[in-house]
Amino acid sequence: MEDLLRPIYQEKASQSNTLGILILEKKKPISPVTDNFDVILFIIVRDAEELWYVKHYEFENKSAAMHIVDEKLLQHWIDTSSYRRAVEWVINGNIIFERNEYLTTLKEHLREFPQQTRNLKKAIEFAKLIRSYSESKDLYDSEQYLDSYSRMVNSLHYLARLSIIEKGFHPEVTVWNQVKRIEPEIYKLYQELIESGEPTDKRIQLMILAVEHSISKRSRASAQHLLQLMSEREEPWSFGELKVHPEIQEYILDLSSMIEYLVDHDVIEVVPQDTKGPQIFHRRYKPVDKFVDQ
Repeated sequence: MEDLLRPIYQEKASQSNTLGILILEKKKPISPVTDNFDVILFIIVRDAEELWYVKHYEFENKSAAMHIVDEKLLQHWIDTSSYRRAVEWVINGNIIFERNEYLTTLKEHLREFPQQTRNLKKAIEFAKLIRSYSESKDLYDSEQYLDSYSRMVNSLHYLARLSIIEKGFHPEVTVWNQVKRIEPEIYKLYQELIESGEPTDKRIQLMILAVEHSISKRSRASAQHLLQLMSEREEPWSFGELKVHPEIQEYILDLSSMIEYLVDHDVIEVVPQDTKGPQIFHRRYKPVDKFVDQ
């Protein structure tokens, strides 16, 4: 199959801004990793006019998708897990061209999974987990059990991804296969929720307790990205200051619920600041010192 696609990728390899080309073939009849295409050509370039260009091909009853991605966008996907397929393509794809060992170095970087990148990914998944879990719990209290169930499935998904990152791996598209191998306790929670013969409300009630425990024991480690950033200065932070900080933008939509959870669990403390109104204070935030850098 590579030989048939050679004219396509050789043209790209001859261009000076092409850093590397990977090929990944479908191994199963249903293949979410390749979007069910028979083959993926993944081409990484520098200073692309279009950050992400996609073209589809058909040949000999086979299908192929070519993705040309700017290296900065790819790095964003890697740092934030915002497009997991691309990360899998880099990890599992075969190198058919690279310039100055670009792909070899990138694959090694992904295997090492630096702590700074890991902390950011943990914060992203943790923030999503907090919001989804809070919504599930609120819907349960309102007796909206089916909606609560749906949010709880999402919560377990975020918890699963968080646990994989904790172990030093990148979450894959088929995340539950990973979790079954890496974190079987969370896999069992997922099984209990979707396979138990208990009534829906009882299943959710049990999951609320189990997930709350899992969140609580992970809260400090999962929030390290935020806590370390907040510890860079002595003065407490307003929410508005945190909201515009460039390093927090990947989880900004869930930041408010994340901070409230950390305040409620004594990981972040509230520092009241006087306003012009009597008995009305601005809320500012600082990490509880004993939890920083744990």
